[in-house]
This record gives sequence, C-alpha cells and structure tokens, in this order.
Amino acid sequence: MGDSAYSFSLTTFSRTGKLLQIEYALNAVANGRTSLGICAKDGVVIATDKKLASILVDTDQVSKVEPITESSGFVYSGVGPDYRVLVRKARKSAQKYFRMYREHEPVSQLVKTTASVMQEYTQSGGVRPFGVSLLVAGVDPDLTPRLYQVDPSGTYIGWKATAIGKNHVNAKNFLEKRYQDDMELEDAVHTALLTLREGFEGEMTSSNIEVGVVSITDGNFRILTPEQIQDYLDEAN
Repeated sequence: MGDSAYSFSLTTFSRTGKLLQIEYALNAVANGRTSLGICAKDGVVIATDKKLASILVDTDQVSKVEPITESSGFVYSGVGPDYRVLVRKARKSAQKYFRMYREHEPVSQLVKTTASVMQEYTQSGGVRPFGVSLLVAGVDPDLTPRLYQVDPSGTYIGWKATAIGKNHVNAKNFLEKRYQDDMELEDAVHTALLTLREGFEGEMTSSNIEVGVVSITDGNFRILTPEQIQDYLDEAN
C-alpha cells in the first residue's frame, strides 16, 4: 500500500513517516504569491506581491501585511482566509499577554503561541492544517530585531533573510547574494524590492506590492503607504 492510501488522513503517518496533508498544505503555500523578509541590524522589513486577478478589484481592500502588536507584524503566502484566522488568534493572544503583564508580547513568544495553534491543527481529527506559512517581523523589548518563519506543521525558525511562496527558491538565491550582516533598514527595503522584482509577473507598482517595516529606533511596526513605496521604487530605477 503506497503513500496515497494515507493522503486523506491528517492524523495517520504513512509508511514512509510522512503526514501527507501537511505536505499538501506546503504545496498551497508554494502556489501562493511570493513574500519575503530581511532582518537588518536596525530593523526588519517584510514585503509581498499582492497582484490581483482582476484590475476591477479595489486594492485598498486587500491587505496581506498585518500589524499584530505595536512592534510586530505578519505577512503570509498561501490561503488568505486561513491567514485571517491566525491573525485574529495572534491578536487575541497579544492582548491577553498585555492585560496580564502590562507589556507587549515579545516576538519570540508570539511566534511560539502561533506555532502551537498551527501544530494543534496537525494532531486533531475533523480539522485540516492551515494552508499558510507566515513571516513574523518584530522588535523585542531589548530592541533586538527578529524575523521568523512559521510553517503549517507548527515548525518555526529564525532567519536573517528568507522568502516563501511561488518564487521562493529564486528569491532565496537572490537574497543569499545580496544579504550582508551589517545591512541597514533602508538598504534592506531596497533589497526586498529588488528581490520581489526578480520574479514578478508584469510591472511592479506601489499598488501591487505591500511592505511592512519595524525599526529599533522607535520599535513601532508600520505598513508603508503607496507613496512611500513609490519613492523606493523610483530610487531603484
């Protein structure tokens, strides 16, 4: 009996030790739009392709980069509705932490909480894994910039720079050539846009990409406006 006999069961390992539904969830991530993150010495940038299927869609109503706490934010590749659930749960967790300790939840703790939620959905009957991978950007209370990736299995790992989604292999190769340990946030934003452009389908504009940044200067996560993104694109040309 081959692995395909186990493909509909989330809670049963195949003979080769795989949970095939998790692999299928990773396929959903790999089919999603490219997202990437870069951890600089003075902050973190996350960016994503949010090109839409029709020009009739109001791009202002589509958001892939979401703030979670004042100092952290998420971006995803994969299934959008699954992402909304994780964003809501993460915000509730952050609020619960704040009410208990009167301080914002550290990025590492936020990542562990979110990864635990995703892991629970790999070990329960009647559910399926989340069809998204997340990039989590933030600054810890000690002003250390952090970038994490969380996968459908509940695995999380810290990165200096990484990419997820459809063009993640080429994007990672590009980042490996461009990344430097002493890179500053401004340079990281430019590198993020250049990396997105490498595999972008069609013309990249301020309306079909989204960028979020957090700096150790103020510790605040913010989403760049289309005007700010356009300024960076003009500088890159």
